[in-house]
Amino acid sequence: MDIRTPQTPEEWKAYYRLRFVVLREPWGQAEGTEVLADEDQAIHAAAYSEDGTTLGVARLQRKGGDTGQVRCVAVSAEAQGKGVGKALMAWLEERAVEEGMKEVILEARDNAVPFYLSIGYRILDKSHLLFGIIQHYTMSKRLG
Repeated sequence: MDIRTPQTPEEWKAYYRLRFVVLREPWGQAEGTEVLADEDQAIHAAAYSEDGTTLGVARLQRKGGDTGQVRCVAVSAEAQGKGVGKALMAWLEERAVEEGMKEVILEARDNAVPFYLSIGYRILDKSHLLFGIIQHYTMSKRLG
């Protein structure tokens, strides 16, 4: 598995397509809602198989001071449970340390909380309901 920032127009298209398919489409959201206004301010990560298939995606940006925020973590249905999410998060946490961040926060969907707990995040608070139905939790991890 290769983890890096998408480089080509085709890789960027696959990156956003996976975000849409995993994070938006199942809840009837319109295509295009997977692209956020501040994409140019984020560090983007994509996990690729040996044949170049996009297995998972995620992004990191500075939230303020020495805190970063991970958003839009999506792993394809075929790749779930195979270490792709852990590898993406480790890669982004390394970038965060390189950028001088000492903490990463995120808003985890209810079904993803056990995953984040397993890689060292802790729940800070119950957060918002996305689309009126998906409970989120604010989670945090100290780095270094």
